Amino acid sequence: MSVRSPLITIMTRTAEKAARSLKRDFGEVENLQVSRKGPSDFVSTADLKAEKIIREELAKSHPEFGFHGEESGAKEGEEKGTRWIVDPLDGTTNFLHGLPHFAVSIALEKDGQIVAGVVYDPMKDEMFYAEKGEGAFLNDRRLRASSRVRLDGTIAATGTPFKGRGDRAPFLHEINAVMANTAGIRRWGAAALDLAYVAAGRYDSYWERGLSAWDVAAGVLIAQEAGAVVSDINGKAFDVWKSESILTANIDLQPRMVKLFKDALARVK
Repeated sequence: MSVRSPLITIMTRTAEKAARSLKRDFGEVENLQVSRKGPSDFVSTADLKAEKIIREELAKSHPEFGFHGEESGAKEGEEKGTRWIVDPLDGTTNFLHGLPHFAVSIALEKDGQIVAGVVYDPMKDEMFYAEKGEGAFLNDRRLRASSRVRLDGTIAATGTPFKGRGDRAPFLHEINAVMANTAGIRRWGAAALDLAYVAAGRYDSYWERGLSAWDVAAGVLIAQEAGAVVSDINGKAFDVWKSESILTANIDLQPRMVKLFKDALARVK
């Protein structure tokens, strides 16, 4: 059983407050599905409203920190090098279609390092959180990444390219290699929760291309604090702002996944 620090307490309470707004809007968006106009504008409003709640709540405790949100962009704070990185609604497409799998993601960055992260799934009431060096937790229960070492017994998660994304060709080779060597692949459409699920041992690995910092900042720390290794698909050190791909797995599986992807792409060159 963990005792939440003052920082984590602020972050989790903020995520819960924003999530209450999202849950109210989620009920409405399901009804809007039957209308001709559709819910797209409504979902944008839900995003903005949730981010406004998060920004205002965090500013009450730390007005000196900067803020970088998916919807409102970046605002520098008085304390240089310290900022919140926020995705108020990770899994927007799920939300839009009435699928109850989405999350609020809040991370704190100091001098280029993610030092705290919270990922909250309001529909399941699951609060994943971590502070650097203090471990990762789900609703105050310690998390550990899976200990599986054989690829053929593992489940991998990913995010599939969609219209407007140009990375379909390499992805098809990657997914073909993973299908041939693992027990299965899952695609649930919320990167923050995918990373949290690796931390919880629900997934053994996760990879994706083309994500933004707010998609992964909190989840990366949670996965690392649970004992997972986070890199890019080529095995290079992961940077939330610069890396063009992400791969996370336990310490034994991660190099095997890197080799799997390298071999798959080498065969088609």
